[in-house]
Amino acid sequence: MATRTTTLSGLSNLQQPDEKHLIRDETGTQTLIGYVVDISDGARGRCYLDVGPQHTNRHNVLHGGIAAAMLDNACGCTGSLTVDATGTAPFLTLSMTTNYIAPGRPGRIWATGTLRGGGRATLYIDGELRHEDGTLIATCTGVFKRVPQEKLT
Repeated sequence: MATRTTTLSGLSNLQQPDEKHLIRDETGTQTLIGYVVDISDGARGRCYLDVGPQHTNRHNVLHGGIAAAMLDNACGCTGSLTVDATGTAPFLTLSMTTNYIAPGRPGRIWATGTLRGGGRATLYIDGELRHEDGTLIATCTGVFKRVPQEKLT
């Protein structure tokens, strides 16, 4: 697989990761929207989406709900990576505030989560959503909690 390097403001040398670090079609939502989860960083969860007409609103820009879903997923994956290198340990969102900065245009967008703090029960994670040209589309801050193993059965 060829490696593509794109330098984004705030994200240095973002590369198209090796397929072994990608999670595709894990959930119905992921399949419906079409984003891909990238765990190649090991500490920061990321996901990307190639924005097409099916992702836009009536103003032909990225729908805010899809932007929020991308941020939520990247932040939840970041939480998961704190306890599981595969990025699949389930976390749930307790709260998330999203700020929309610029319209999302067609092309590839990347959401990235960054752990800011927390403890044993909850994690505080910030997120950024950027277009491949470096434009900051949205940010978020959220509180995330690991789903206890006994709740999974």
